[in-house]
Amino acid sequence: MTKFLLCVHVLAAIITIGPVTVAASMFPAVARRALADADAGVDGGAAVLPAARTLHRICRVYAVIAVAVPVFGLATANSLHVLTSPWLLTSIALTAAAAAVLGGLVLPRQAAALAGLRTAVDEQRAAPAVLRALAQLGTYTGLFNMLWATVTVLMIVRPGSTTGA
Repeated sequence: MTKFLLCVHVLAAIITIGPVTVAASMFPAVARRALADADAGVDGGAAVLPAARTLHRICRVYAVIAVAVPVFGLATANSLHVLTSPWLLTSIALTAAAAAVLGGLVLPRQAAALAGLRTAVDEQRAAPAVLRALAQLGTYTGLFNMLWATVTVLMIVRPGSTTGA
């Protein structure tokens, strides 16, 4: 049963967290392109706006589905009897932090940026406030990605683990 739980946990992480990290990372650049196109009058930026919407939707949907990752992770940890291991407790804390960054900082700012983009495209001009928000969004997305990278390393290395390498 442990191997099954571990397989589902790892597959869930790859299938759900991967798309969120990629889509969240791509969003600021795509949004900046839509703003630049709107400002330059190139199709009013409308051609790029659907891509930004799609990236935001990917982030929202996969963030919800990604709840399976810690659920199966905790089941696996329980099966391996490592629930009190420092590396696992640190991973749990970092996972919670990553979820908070995604849900509290990245997704709301993406939604706000999309609203600003719609206005910029309609008026065919760049919005400085949206550009500033996109710069912040890039920072928060980088933090989210760094947290997940750290969790991944902890899951592989498991410092201090006695269950084997």
